[in-house]
Amino acid sequence: MKTEIVLREYQADSITNARKSLVAGNRKPLIQLATGGGKTIIALEIIKGALAKGGKVLFLAPRRELIYQAHLKFTEAGIQAGMIMAGESLRYAPVQVASFDTVNARYMRRGKELPAATLVIVDEAHLSIAPSRLKILNWYADSGAIVLGLTATPARGDGKGLGKFYDDLISGWPIKRLTEAGYLSPVKYYAHKAPDLSNVKKGAHGDYVEKQLAEVMDNGELVGDIVTNWKRIAFNKSTVVFCSSQKHSRHVCEQFNRAGITAEYIDANTDEDERKGILQRVTNGQTTVLCNVYIASYGLDIPSLECAVIARPTKSLVLYLQTVGRVLRPFQGKDHAIVIDHAGVITEHGFVDSELSWSLDDETNVKDSKNQLKRERKEPKEITCGDCGSVFVSSRSCTTCGYEMLPPTEAIPTYAADLVEVEVIESKAWNRKTDWSTKTQFYSELLGYSDNKGYSRGWCAHQYRARSGVWPNDKRLKLAIPSQPSPELLGWIQHQAIKNNYSKVAV
Repeated sequence: MKTEIVLREYQADSITNARKSLVAGNRKPLIQLATGGGKTIIALEIIKGALAKGGKVLFLAPRRELIYQAHLKFTEAGIQAGMIMAGESLRYAPVQVASFDTVNARYMRRGKELPAATLVIVDEAHLSIAPSRLKILNWYADSGAIVLGLTATPARGDGKGLGKFYDDLISGWPIKRLTEAGYLSPVKYYAHKAPDLSNVKKGAHGDYVEKQLAEVMDNGELVGDIVTNWKRIAFNKSTVVFCSSQKHSRHVCEQFNRAGITAEYIDANTDEDERKGILQRVTNGQTTVLCNVYIASYGLDIPSLECAVIARPTKSLVLYLQTVGRVLRPFQGKDHAIVIDHAGVITEHGFVDSELSWSLDDETNVKDSKNQLKRERKEPKEITCGDCGSVFVSSRSCTTCGYEMLPPTEAIPTYAADLVEVEVIESKAWNRKTDWSTKTQFYSELLGYSDNKGYSRGWCAHQYRARSGVWPNDKRLKLAIPSQPSPELLGWIQHQAIKNNYSKVAV
């Protein structure tokens, strides 16, 4: 049965902006959208437009699972698609889905002309700058095809931009806005026993040397600590664990199984059929914990995953965002996602919804830009609760367990000497940048929601102040009439409740 595509506002915006980019003369635009935002839906709509004009499309991805996922979604949407892989056919379909490796082996190395395409869509485009992949993309670009990249993290592993190939960056809604609108799950963070990495060197790529890192992380005490804290924080929640080596991952998996938790392990050498079976068991809940090395760092689409255990230190902000992105998708019964950090990555990179300044500049590191922005805004540093391990900001007591972290006379840590309340800064920015029609509509929906729930007008006033930083005293708001709450407002109310550690509200 054909699945109808219903675009969300931000997805439609990305498509519109991509078309504007092409009209402006760009031929290699790059769309950035957070993991879970629906980049494949965007690809579907763009493909339909290309087919309506008689074009041919090649969809490239870096891994076999992504090929199957994309092909299934295209077929469900009524698009005739073939796969360029061993044992697959339908070679004359107007849309072909293929891996870079297959195209390279079957065509480039043999000196054969590549499959015809007027549009090439590159999934996980942050991985497309490798020389062999660039050779394929440049061939299509030189042949007159449009090359469109899709990624949640438009940067190389070292944080530098992708301007070596792409000529325009189209940024979608940031994670924070998607979360407030209810399209992504809010996150609770926990940090425990970060390892001593003082003797671990960094390689030419800027990240830790794999062999040295594995020796540090595959420590009996650290492995046991992973299972102990998981049982306390995320017991029986569907979980993915990111490990530093195959040996380390197997050890973690063994420890979970010994503790009576159903866990399985995959890496790049896992047999394809076995890998499919493992991922299916994780999806349907038969397997609670998935231990892996790199395989789940991108492209893993299992919305029921609730917890990410990070047991692999990394200097790469891109890798960090990709790993945490695996648990951001909403799912029935999932109030929030959980990140348990055993590797010091929260201290290294902060929360995933921090503002980022993505750029195509291949000389600028996005992590450096992010840290500079935090310093300029005097945003507070993260505080780790000494009792439960929860990580939070702008509070004297733990937002999870209530443990008193700072005495009243001690200032909350910030990047500058002055005490700064981040929530107030962000809300005032919204108030300053938002037009009055939007403010009035927001307040009208709050009135409608409170009427439905039997809440007082005082509740509305407090919610408006939480969003804008000021009380709703302007005369223009006095004329607001209660209206039906939008999905965005309901998502924002839910986010506020979870963020403030209230019980789930029925929206």
